[in-house]
Amino acid sequence: MEAQKKGIIYAASAYMMWGILPLYWKLIDDVPAEEILAHRIVWAFVFMLFILFISKRFGQFKNEFVQLFKRPKLFMSLTIASILISGNWFVYIWAVNHNHVIEASLGYYINPLVSILLGTLVLKEKLNFWQYIAVGLAAFGVAILTIRYGSIPWIAISLACTFGLYGLSKKLLDYDSMIGLTMETMIVTPIALVYLGMLGAKGISSFGTVSITSTLLLAGAGIVTALPLLYFAKGTKLISLSMVGFLQYIAPTISLVLGIFVFHEHFTNAHMIAFFFIWIALFVFSIAKTKFMLNKQPKFIKNKSAKVS
Repeated sequence: MEAQKKGIIYAASAYMMWGILPLYWKLIDDVPAEEILAHRIVWAFVFMLFILFISKRFGQFKNEFVQLFKRPKLFMSLTIASILISGNWFVYIWAVNHNHVIEASLGYYINPLVSILLGTLVLKEKLNFWQYIAVGLAAFGVAILTIRYGSIPWIAISLACTFGLYGLSKKLLDYDSMIGLTMETMIVTPIALVYLGMLGAKGISSFGTVSITSTLLLAGAGIVTALPLLYFAKGTKLISLSMVGFLQYIAPTISLVLGIFVFHEHFTNAHMIAFFFIWIALFVFSIAKTKFMLNKQPKFIKNKSAKVS
């Protein structure tokens, strides 16, 4: 139980940090999303190396690095994870800097449903009656938001799928979170460096040529990237993927508030109704495993649960 509480704290903290990230990316919206992504990858890798060094774990990283090439399946798994998270980063940065914060928040409302689905289908995690009700309410809220767009919300779907699959890969890897994140950023860093080198050769690099503030913010992207991911990785190891999925509502809620009240994006009645259903779902899910709620399950569900236990 103590481990579960720690997992919830780690995961919730990660989602709060992710929730306020639009504020950070908006400060450098004059820099192309691809260049921000490249800097984000490189500086995240540098920051992780620094963390490993001060925590006296750099030697462990070197050993794991050597072993990585002797374990092709692990290398492939880490490569897939790094591609998924890099794709997620790019779509989110592009969305924020092109005034699609609300649609990005929709993606992270859908994301928990993807995580819960993956948890039940792949990891065989069990949900009780009230948890299914909560998922249904959340799905209804998300459906309202999705229909409101009148077309396929590619930003939302891309964010939901890439991060949901990334969360699953972290769960299946069973790899040290700090070492794993360093490996993931290391794998894509060469590609990012080549891209930044090409920009520099063409004389169109923003780093060092824009304002000092923007240059520092590009370098700081490593910290704002690595810190929540470290917390997220720690959290996923201690709690079920279903719980991780539902805690993810924290980030889009914060982003949604920023989109409406800070960036003044259009917010409709449909958004208000969907928001209501999603928070009702959050409340139901949070009390779904209490003794009172378990006793209130329909009789056939209760009997089935008793047989399983």
